[in-house]
Amino acid sequence: MSESAPRKLPPGTVPIKEEFLVFRTAPAPQPNDDAAEGVTATTTGRDAGDRPVDSRDQPGNGGKKSWKSMSKAEKNAQKGQNKGRRFKKERDELELCWKVANGAVCDLGTECRFSHDIDAYLAAKPQDLRVPSIDEFTDKPPFGPDLSTLVKPHPRYPNVDTATVCPIFAEAGECRYGYKCRFLGGHIAEGSEGNLTLAQDETKKAQAALTAHEMNFIGAENQKRLRSKRYPLPISTQYLRDIAPPEEKNSKPIVIDASRLDEADYVAKALEVSASADPAATPTAEPTPTATEDVKMDDVETTVEKRTGDANADAAKDTPDVPMRSSEKNRLDWKGKTYLAPLTTVGNLPFRRLCVKLGADITCGEMGLAPSFLAGSREEWSLVRRHPSERTFGVQVAGNKPQFLVPTAEVLAKEFPSGLDFVDLNCGCPIDLVFKAGSGSALLDAAGKLGRIIVGMQKALGAIPLTVKLRTGVKDGKNNAHKLMPRIAAEWGASAMTLHGRTRQQRYTRLADWEYIGECVKAVREREEAEDLAPVPIFGGGDCFSAQDYWEKVEGSGVDGIMIARGALIKPWIFTEVKERREWDISARERLDLIRDYAEFGLNHFGSDTTGVNATRRYLCEALSFQYRYVPIGLLETLPPKINERAPAFRGRNELETLMASGDSQDWVKISEMFLGPAPPTWSFMPKHKSNAYGSEEGQG
Repeated sequence: MSESAPRKLPPGTVPIKEEFLVFRTAPAPQPNDDAAEGVTATTTGRDAGDRPVDSRDQPGNGGKKSWKSMSKAEKNAQKGQNKGRRFKKERDELELCWKVANGAVCDLGTECRFSHDIDAYLAAKPQDLRVPSIDEFTDKPPFGPDLSTLVKPHPRYPNVDTATVCPIFAEAGECRYGYKCRFLGGHIAEGSEGNLTLAQDETKKAQAALTAHEMNFIGAENQKRLRSKRYPLPISTQYLRDIAPPEEKNSKPIVIDASRLDEADYVAKALEVSASADPAATPTAEPTPTATEDVKMDDVETTVEKRTGDANADAAKDTPDVPMRSSEKNRLDWKGKTYLAPLTTVGNLPFRRLCVKLGADITCGEMGLAPSFLAGSREEWSLVRRHPSERTFGVQVAGNKPQFLVPTAEVLAKEFPSGLDFVDLNCGCPIDLVFKAGSGSALLDAAGKLGRIIVGMQKALGAIPLTVKLRTGVKDGKNNAHKLMPRIAAEWGASAMTLHGRTRQQRYTRLADWEYIGECVKAVREREEAEDLAPVPIFGGGDCFSAQDYWEKVEGSGVDGIMIARGALIKPWIFTEVKERREWDISARERLDLIRDYAEFGLNHFGSDTTGVNATRRYLCEALSFQYRYVPIGLLETLPPKINERAPAFRGRNELETLMASGDSQDWVKISEMFLGPAPPTWSFMPKHKSNAYGSEEGQG
């Protein structure tokens, strides 16, 4: 890195003390949150800014240029999102049968396609992993201990490290991955013949039943009933009949063959279906009872008429005599509480668990699509999973019709009556794919339909409160949240609202309008007072990045709290700062300790086998793709830090802090290897932002 005389930094630059600056002859590429958020299709060959995607950025192409040698157009193309990211599952070279791995007998016997030979499996299995304690790290390379010197190999199985600790066994008293666990040495015992047996800790098992076991699992049978349209939905069916115009009574079902779509295309197709204007043009087909499942997105008002026998009896039995009134719902007392926003990809259960540990009071799962919930999508239903530490937890759903959102609400209420504290309706998502389907922020310009959706979801949810997240409007200069929000609370009966202080058109290009948020709060409170209604919690959102920011915005706008999104992605400890009303000059070692926590939470959630370890690695790298943007408080000339300021090249106070500020995705993988062992040769991580795909030697002058 070349250094030169001090120079004046451009406006919008983080005010870093001069002694920590590293000057470059060319600016480093900066991540573009708008482009990364603005997903279109994964197969169009164009990035989120509708620019052609450079073939050099595609997987398997090694013709990558350095930042210095690029033209201006090429540099602009690198500011978007890597499209079509694919992450394949890593598996063991020799796959052991799951039943045998857990000490049981396989019913298939010799017909099982997996190995039943434990000795052969252990001989071929890679060396056990070990998560070092934070005390074993230093501020200088290689930062972590040489784990090869700490291994205590089992005398008969040298790949088994008897000194390791399995994070799952340590928390739950047993490991559900058995012999497939990459931390096997942490939960083995010697059998009578010198062979290995799986250990259990009955005391921990009893404790874990209350404090560690994840919640909100939908049964396989009910998923099957959803796919075949045999799930009883009496409340939704009656409501949709009441509001449906005559010409929509006999619309035909729409069929999606999920087996022929990848995940991204499946989401796109589900949204296309929910926005379809001519369902009668789509062929109808009966579901085939095979492993290749046909997912039918039917207009829900016709489903009860297609059910027979027991299903009709269930529908009659489940129909309430008197619908739940809004005033009878569980009241939300959220004033003064901290709220982690629903965050796509990164806002998974391990990340939410970390934020709860750091002070988040309210958490919400990643946005799920109503059509996919009704299709019984395994991926979609995994988004409702909850950890017991999440004290107040909700699920966010998106859709564009009552025909999808109301039945989704009813299924959620029936499946998890005590597992959800609220359901959040997304009326703020700006992503093109969602908006063009009429979902997300598109609902802001469809007040009549939005009202029917909210009223119907309220009926379907029973005692579970419905909340609404929205933006100020769709287009700049045409804010309409001040008109919608009083209706959402007073007429349609939502239990809480969150307002992001930008229009859909603005994305992140301008600062959030907190003055307007205050006007909306005032409009709602005046309506509530005029009609003698109990006040509902109102949260704001946008640009909150410090404790000072948080409390100034709360006091200035009158909101009950702030939903924190990007601020939590960059520094999850912002919740601690808010609770303690201070700016935390967190050290690199303390940040590394939080990364260690995330790794352990990830292993508990994704699994401690080969597949789970590398799924944890992938999502840890996703989290680091935001956390590297943090500039330590001790390096700043002025406080508080601002989220929309971009950091120039800088060095940390020690080498570990410098490593954690690296925007090179290869360095994020190195950090993951400190806790999850070496990445397999076949494993790769493609960052979301193109600007992070460069090696540290490229982009430096």
